[in-house]
Amino acid sequence: MTNDDGISSCGLDRLYHEMKKIGRVFLIAPDSEQSAIGHAITVKEDIRVEKYFKNGKFFGYAVSGTPADCVKLGIVELMPEPPDIVISGINNGENTGLNIIYSGTVSAAFEATIFRIPSIAISLGNWRKVDFNFAAKFGKKLAEKVLKFGLPEGTFLNVNIPPVSKTNIKGVSITKQGNEKFIEYFTKKTDNMNRVYYKINGRRRRVNKKLETEESTIHRMEISITPINYDMTDYKMIEKLKKWDISF
Repeated sequence: MTNDDGISSCGLDRLYHEMKKIGRVFLIAPDSEQSAIGHAITVKEDIRVEKYFKNGKFFGYAVSGTPADCVKLGIVELMPEPPDIVISGINNGENTGLNIIYSGTVSAAFEATIFRIPSIAISLGNWRKVDFNFAAKFGKKLAEKVLKFGLPEGTFLNVNIPPVSKTNIKGVSITKQGNEKFIEYFTKKTDNMNRVYYKINGRRRRVNKKLETEESTIHRMEISITPINYDMTDYKMIEKLKKWDISF
């Protein structure tokens, strides 16, 4: 297990206690928040790993690097053998549409597929009061399904859950990745030495609930499960490019 909110996050804790019910858990997560870090890996600095204790008991390994670093370290160095499954989350906030490109949570699951290990990224919307308990129980149930049926090579599951109680969940939908993104803007500021700097901000676009994408689905109060593959080739464009008669 790993995440991008950091090893002390509530979502990771709740999921950890559920996953312990079905197997031995190795928890390897960033020592601080790594949201929106994408699939970055640490190559120019040392990566430090320390044992992390919670309530006096060993909880997992805190890593100074990124979520992708955590997966690499866990599989290659820290674990006695490769895991049967990698679970990333539960993220505080949905990872949908084009925003999955930036997500450290999703990238950790992505990294596991590179090692040919089935993986799941789990995120909980935070546009209502957040309660990770149901999301953790659903994550456990889905993990059991993946362990039973497996996933195709290169494919992981991106799961988004509405931030409502179980009684308000209307079902589970298998969805496609949308192209939704935040409306982004920059705030220009100056420091006490009159140097200019910028801070990025964003707001949500209006959600079209009729689409079969992750964002639309969770706003209909349904759980979204999207299979994502790391092969980003545009196969239709291959044939078009061949007709361009590119030469030198």
